[in-house]
Amino acid sequence: MNLSSAQFRRAAALQEKIEAMQSELASLLGSSPAASVKGKKDKGQPAKKKRTMSASSRKRIAEAQKARWAKQKAATAAPEKKGK
Repeated sequence: MNLSSAQFRRAAALQEKIEAMQSELASLLGSSPAASVKGKKDKGQPAKKKRTMSASSRKRIAEAQKARWAKQKAATAAPEKKGK
């Protein structure tokens, strides 16, 4: 895409207007402008730590889910089809 210098300046001015409007909208909605602009990270905040789960917790959750699946499967398999 070949832009003339006038088109490039116009595009830059539009981009600045968009960012200003996004900041204004964010302030009206009560969020920070950095959070509202996609792709920009707030470098002033430390990164959140990733939550981890112990192996025993994962096993417990997996067993509970398998029990729910078995219960559902038993409930749907119980009403057998009547022959005509």
